[in-house]
Amino acid sequence: MMPVPVALCVLLAGTLSLVEGDVVANFEEVPECVEYFYQGKVPGWGAATPGAARLCQRFYNRYHFATLYDTNHHIAVYSAYRFQPSSGGGREKRWFVEPQLVNLTWGAEMKDEYWLGKDHPGVYLGERQALNEDYTHSGFDRGHLNPNGHHAVPSRNATFTLTNVVPQNPKLNQNAWVRHESQLTDLFKAQCAQAYVLVGAIPSTDNWIVKNNVRRVNIPEYIWNAYCCVDNNGKPVRSGGATALNTEQNRVDQHSLLELNGFLQQYSNAPIGELFHNNCQAVTEE
Repeated sequence: MMPVPVALCVLLAGTLSLVEGDVVANFEEVPECVEYFYQGKVPGWGAATPGAARLCQRFYNRYHFATLYDTNHHIAVYSAYRFQPSSGGGREKRWFVEPQLVNLTWGAEMKDEYWLGKDHPGVYLGERQALNEDYTHSGFDRGHLNPNGHHAVPSRNATFTLTNVVPQNPKLNQNAWVRHESQLTDLFKAQCAQAYVLVGAIPSTDNWIVKNNVRRVNIPEYIWNAYCCVDNNGKPVRSGGATALNTEQNRVDQHSLLELNGFLQQYSNAPIGELFHNNCQAVTEE
């Protein structure tokens, strides 16, 4: 494996280690990773989640997006990315997992779960993350947060990691939510030189995919997203957000960033602050 040029201090589950990889202490420490956040502003939303791991999603030896991952609920808090027009291809049949959520000394790139298991026989891979078998016959889709349709190859391939999916109601995932993603594609192509996007999940209180009497993956109550659209000079020109109850209600509700902030605040005991730098508002020059 090619060496990773930067050694990063990683704080995960209370253990401090010096490793080379994509599980990082802070997104801000990695320039190639923090660029997925508008003006390098990482939201405070979810930062205090117990067991949260910060993943700079590495595939083919480069980063493609960032994920704040809840290692207790086995779902992402959010994924952050920059929109790219898709050129087709890249729909994986494989599902990747994060090796460093198993062992911090393992490889610094997402890997096919099957082959990672072959490389480490007898080691359980699912202590801190969901596995493909968790979703099998669960009645839920592997619902992308960062959608594969918002990327060109190879970033599109990289979205097929189980750290970027949540149990999503099939009717919602295959109808209203995918239509919403398609509408965002049209909007981003027509009005944005660049679009910065956050897509997240609100965990349910006590609704889980259960396997062998073990609670394996939390089934989110809500799915949400937010975007900041900028022009060629990096100046904000449009923003917005959306929420969807993760049920067969099959409805996506549109929001302003201010409204979305208020929605998310219901699920936090501390002020959540801005999702984007300056709330994705243009700075007025004096």
